[in-house]
Amino acid sequence: MHAETETARAFFTACETGQGWEACRPHCTPDATFAAQSDALAEVRTLEQYTEWMRGILAVLTDGTYDLHFFAADPERNAVCAYATFIGTHLASGPCPPTGRTTRTDYVYVMRFQDGRIAHMTKIWNSGWALKELGWG
Repeated sequence: MHAETETARAFFTACETGQGWEACRPHCTPDATFAAQSDALAEVRTLEQYTEWMRGILAVLTDGTYDLHFFAADPERNAVCAYATFIGTHLASGPCPPTGRTTRTDYVYVMRFQDGRIAHMTKIWNSGWALKELGWG
């Protein structure tokens, strides 16, 4: 298996299970950046901030999980792409009292590598759709 694919998979699992930056850090450059064209993530600029955001969202959507559909490397571009569906129900305190509503929201991560570690990640996600499903928007 391609080394970058193994690194990306370990990062993906740690991030998507809410383990935060401490667990994700070994797979990333220290200054790894983050981007998303998403209102919910408009202020998030680093991968450290994003992994901590994921930790926080899983404290609100306490049954949060994911269904991984696609995972592949593009060695020519030093990138790995993951496509999944996040599933979670608002069961704990958060931006509003628990709604008991569930989202099933698709997203894609494009992870770009430098020297064998993730240097940048772009998340492609329709946050507005997910927030509406949760009763937040």
